[in-house]
Amino acid sequence: MADTSVPKAMADLSISKTKELKGTEKRDTLIEIEKRYQQQWEEDKVFEVDAPSTEEFPYGSISPNELREKFPKFFGTIAYPYMNGRLHAGHAFSFSKIEFHTGVARMQGKRALFPQGYHCTGLPIKASADKLVKEVEMFGRDFERYKEEEEEEEVPAPAPAQKGAKEDVTKFNAKKGKAAAKKGKAKYQWQILHSVGIPIEEIHLFADPQYWLQFFPPECKKDLTNFGARIDWRRQFVTTDANPYYDAFVRWQMNRLKELNKIKFGKRYTIYSIKDGQPCMDHDRGEGEGVLPQEYTALKLKVLEWAPKAAEAIKGKIPEDANVYLVPATLRPETMYGQVCCFVGPSLSYGVFKASEKEYFVITERAAKNMAYQGIFAKEGAIEKAADVQGSDLIGTLIHAPLSFHPQVRVLPMDSVLATKGTGVVTSVPSDSPDDFAMVTDLAKKAEFYGIKKEWAELEIFPIIQTPTSDLLAPYLVKKLKISSPKDVKQLLEAKELAYKEGFYQGVMKVGDFKGEKVEVAKPKVREQLIKAGEAFAYSEPENKVVSRSGDECIVALMDQWYLDYGEDSWRAIAYDYVENKDGTGLNSWSPDTQHAFKGVIDWLRQWACARTYGLGSKLPWDPHFLVESLSDSTVYMAYYTIAHWLHTDLFGREKGKAGVSPEQMIDEVWDYVFCRTQLTDDLAAKSGIPKETLQGMRREFEYFYPLDLRVSGKDLIPNHLTFFLYNHIALFPREYWPKSIRANGHLQLNGEKMSKSTGNFMTLDDVVKKYGADAARVALADAGDGIADSNFVEDVADNTILRFYNNKEWIEEVTKDETLRTGELNSFQDALFDNEMNALTNEAKKHYEETSYKLALKAGHYDFLNARDSYREACNAAGIPLHKDLVWKYIRLQALLLTPIAPHWADFIWQEILKEPKSIQFARFPEVPDAIPALSAAREYVKTTSSNINSAEASQLKKMAKGKQSDFDPKKPKKLTVFVTDSFPAWQAKYIDLLQEVWDPATNSQKIDDKTLNGRIGKMGEMKKAMPFVQALKKRLRDGEPWDAVLSRKLAFDEKTTLLAMIPGLKRTAGLQSVQVVLVEEGSKNGKDLTNNGEEVEVTAPVAESALPGQPSFFFTNV
Repeated sequence: MADTSVPKAMADLSISKTKELKGTEKRDTLIEIEKRYQQQWEEDKVFEVDAPSTEEFPYGSISPNELREKFPKFFGTIAYPYMNGRLHAGHAFSFSKIEFHTGVARMQGKRALFPQGYHCTGLPIKASADKLVKEVEMFGRDFERYKEEEEEEEVPAPAPAQKGAKEDVTKFNAKKGKAAAKKGKAKYQWQILHSVGIPIEEIHLFADPQYWLQFFPPECKKDLTNFGARIDWRRQFVTTDANPYYDAFVRWQMNRLKELNKIKFGKRYTIYSIKDGQPCMDHDRGEGEGVLPQEYTALKLKVLEWAPKAAEAIKGKIPEDANVYLVPATLRPETMYGQVCCFVGPSLSYGVFKASEKEYFVITERAAKNMAYQGIFAKEGAIEKAADVQGSDLIGTLIHAPLSFHPQVRVLPMDSVLATKGTGVVTSVPSDSPDDFAMVTDLAKKAEFYGIKKEWAELEIFPIIQTPTSDLLAPYLVKKLKISSPKDVKQLLEAKELAYKEGFYQGVMKVGDFKGEKVEVAKPKVREQLIKAGEAFAYSEPENKVVSRSGDECIVALMDQWYLDYGEDSWRAIAYDYVENKDGTGLNSWSPDTQHAFKGVIDWLRQWACARTYGLGSKLPWDPHFLVESLSDSTVYMAYYTIAHWLHTDLFGREKGKAGVSPEQMIDEVWDYVFCRTQLTDDLAAKSGIPKETLQGMRREFEYFYPLDLRVSGKDLIPNHLTFFLYNHIALFPREYWPKSIRANGHLQLNGEKMSKSTGNFMTLDDVVKKYGADAARVALADAGDGIADSNFVEDVADNTILRFYNNKEWIEEVTKDETLRTGELNSFQDALFDNEMNALTNEAKKHYEETSYKLALKAGHYDFLNARDSYREACNAAGIPLHKDLVWKYIRLQALLLTPIAPHWADFIWQEILKEPKSIQFARFPEVPDAIPALSAAREYVKTTSSNINSAEASQLKKMAKGKQSDFDPKKPKKLTVFVTDSFPAWQAKYIDLLQEVWDPATNSQKIDDKTLNGRIGKMGEMKKAMPFVQALKKRLRDGEPWDAVLSRKLAFDEKTTLLAMIPGLKRTAGLQSVQVVLVEEGSKNGKDLTNNGEEVEVTAPVAESALPGQPSFFFTNV
């Protein structure tokens, strides 16, 4: 039997930084409730949703729009997860957005469909399975021959990002790919699987890629079911040809795109893995997701005279009559007129590579790999290195510089040249490159230090481009930014950005054949001229490092490929207009940031390789040697969800669904009809062998649920999947079926830090739900945030939710048995305020739910709701009266309903077991309550503010006493509070009332001028210090819904004196007061009326009485 003990290498993977729970009894009680209701929902098929059938409404008797109006619907999906592991908390965050939205849609009375499939296409599963095959050979079936070893390699820390660098928000460039992020400290594939809970003795089964498809989808379903997801599981499926129905669907999609001329064939640059022998697309990468090919102009700088050491290094290794070229790669060919030298890295190693029989290139090994697959070398894929040469040995070599005013220049040193960027050779144009100017200036100053002749670095710098600033822009910027050396990296980065932008967008050529033309126009012409003259060629490489899932560092290859032509003008224009949504009938992207990101991607996105030869997937119908790649078979599968249950009842399409059709019957013409591209004919029914009624039933399902109402995904999928999703829908479906909205969310942090297995700050969805239960986890996800910025899952929120839900459940069970609750009419203070506040919070929560602001909905519908209940309990307790039965039951009902989208298990328990409702709360509608009464809302706000201000007033009075300003109050002795209240505002406020009447629009309940202008006018009127808070308070009252005439006539919306008198019992209790006196005062008078003693006149001596305003009483404490 295999040793299943955990070796040290595996122990490292299980270290956790997450919170440790101390007690679990309350949690276990709640989880038991959750399991009970999950089982009930499954047994009652609560989440199985269908379109109105053709039996109810015969096909053709009602239009799709009329059907949707009669039976409103919601259809939402999330990007299906990849099946090479368990779902983690980040997945759960994205799931929660569509999950909450589905719950809201159900409560709005819609047929809400949330289906779920599993993505298995592509390289990751196959690559991982192949690794396991080798590891089983190395270590044995159960890895019993594995020996602990020093596995960790020292990885140099990445260079810190320059602070001045600006991120292109339209491109997502992962520094560490998803695969790399998941690995943590694991070195082998078997360790990765073991770290997610796969028993050692079962891991060998994963050497078969098909086993992944059998194992992980059920785990995904289990995790989401335990999470309480409202998913219609009848519609689940796996991708690839493992499901012949989905395979037929993908073949249809590819065929139609090719017929529409959206799929083309030709040579194009693509990220390529030499090891895998195929393109390496985003989902195939362990590192470098979102990285694209970067195309350069490679210049051929012919060697005229070698430096002595370089001559020695190549002696006898290349034909004597061969030409050797140093080959820099440049993005600015239009500046080549200004070359004064060529830079190499002194510490870098270069090769002399054979390009053809008579041509050799001096470049890095990395550049040679790229060139070998771009038709640049004589033999495709062959890298022939004739000699090695050190960068320092090349210094002083004389070369020919094409186009330059200096036809002959020298090779000079530059320490910042990288072997990982370009060819390792850099041509120098100091007129327009700040880096180059700073370097040649330093070389000339320190020629002896650098071991060069000074004159090599002192060639004249000619003006090449005229810009608004200068015709020698680089020297100008270096001087302006006070750059004194090549080591001033931060300033040079800023200068480089300024120089490029001004030179490219505003520059005009001063020299050459294209003199007088704008740089952006001349640039491609100069490039073409150089290439035609044989002095340059096109060269491409990855813009950043890319590593495939098989561990191969990728290159760029120029290869014949099937590709989707996303850059085609008319297609791109339609997509751009749809995203821009000027007329309101296009895509709702929920946030300006998301829309901006989409527009940016559509601007730069061009061809995308849609086929590969290795991995899992569906075969390209017209070229079965290729498989459809993973980002191309996952663009319109939301349409497949609508009829998946008609086709099959299992994941793999082995059992026929309600249509009773075989995969072979799902010919392309059937998909066309079902997806509303064609009309039904007798020929189609005969050709497919599918009855017309069945075909109509499937089409009804599609045309009822489509278009997709909401697509949810992480923002990192905007540069690929989500944009492809839009393009493909536009190409394949009538406009009425294009997606209505896309919501992109940020990444999820855990306890304020990035989630990472390697640091132990990581939780799977299963971990979270087992630790806190589903509802507490869902609350923490709702509380995490709603925007496109990164959000934060805080374990303390989940932990506190357990206590909150448990205690609330206990209180509800207890209070509903309380026979002392009041009945009859509601009173005008405690009852009226609580009832009104529940109405206000209910409507506020509904509004936030509709806006998908779940954090705010949670606050209004749960946190604030609890606080309102607690305040009501305290007020009734202080007044010595029981709670009112009607309000208690109203609270319970509203609380359950408002929590249903986010915490459905707890809500359903209350609904069915406390309120004794016959059906699940999942079928309930949002409650309809009256609008809040502004006067009561104002009174409630007054009560809260006044109670808080009383505490502050006592603290302020004690501070004065400590400073010797007052000596007649001892907080330890029995206390009396005098509250000073007034009916009239001070005279100085009248002019500000007049101002607000002038600038406020009652029709829109908003200002006619901006705050800055208003504040300026207030400042000119005097009394700024006291006028500003006064005006702000009036504006708040107006925005809170108080009547315009009441606010600006300086009348409170409520009776302040009556409210204060009603507050007295509560104040005595909460503030520990022996007595409370309410005194009505008037401006300028030294006497007041004691409202607590039938209006008896009393003398007012406390100075604070003068600061009382209507709605803002003042307070004075004394001893009794």
